[in-house]
Amino acid sequence: MDTRTLQQSLLELVRRTSAELPDDVAEVILRQLRKEARNTTGRYAMEVIKRNIEMAKEKSQPICQDTGSILFFVRAPKGFDEEAFRKAADKAVLEATKIGYLRQNSVDPITGKNPGTNLGPGSPVYHFEQKKGAQIDVRLILKGGGCENVGAQYSLPHTGLGAGRDLAGVEKCILDAVNQAQGKGCGPGILGVTVGGDRATGYLHSKEQLLRKLDDENADPVLRKLEKRVMKRANDLGIGPMGFGGKTTLLGCKVGVLNRLPASYFVSVSYMCWAYRRHGTLLDSNGRVRRWLY
Repeated sequence: MDTRTLQQSLLELVRRTSAELPDDVAEVILRQLRKEARNTTGRYAMEVIKRNIEMAKEKSQPICQDTGSILFFVRAPKGFDEEAFRKAADKAVLEATKIGYLRQNSVDPITGKNPGTNLGPGSPVYHFEQKKGAQIDVRLILKGGGCENVGAQYSLPHTGLGAGRDLAGVEKCILDAVNQAQGKGCGPGILGVTVGGDRATGYLHSKEQLLRKLDDENADPVLRKLEKRVMKRANDLGIGPMGFGGKTTLLGCKVGVLNRLPASYFVSVSYMCWAYRRHGTLLDSNGRVRRWLY
């Protein structure tokens, strides 16, 4: 793999993710904008979001000043050099920060110092998985701190919600997370949800659900129905864009499952803000872009 080629491909991936919302997200936002009543605060908020999206793309500048946690999800063939990829990606992140595609957002938790590089322990975050075929599947999420703050994890049964260890209980947990978020997560939001797993794998898998397109349908008919019920019930809450009231509280809900232990039943909810910064690309063995995925 050519290191410089890979670095440039990843730099472009960072730029696109920071400045350009995927088409599936932009289309849902426009569709929901038209549903909001005229001369309402909710409609105004959606119009501001629309203009924000347009300006960021025109100027190739970050959609949000909080360019967020940098999460790479990489699926690559056997023999793939993970360390070489990390080095190239770190360089791409450093260059993207210098150019301004990424804001200087990574801070030492003990000293509070900001090195201004977006590099350090846990930044960026890398998840690697082996796959068949020669091409390398690289997907990137930039997840802001505001939406990360309103993520939630529940252990069932939950007496406070009257939620048992069943899908009805799961649904209560998801809707409670939406209700608790209100406008704090820069809504309208998108939910990635995991039923099962442990505390760590549940949250990771819930973020992986955010790699799905908004217009896809869950292959599991039970989960498909759950996703649709959550969407309807959440948007009937009236919380609306930024918590100002309206018909658009959620843009999407994606649910996955992991096996659990008999003693544990977790529901993990990752909340993504309307600035749904997610892009991906297929790279050849030299690190050259072959196809964009969103």
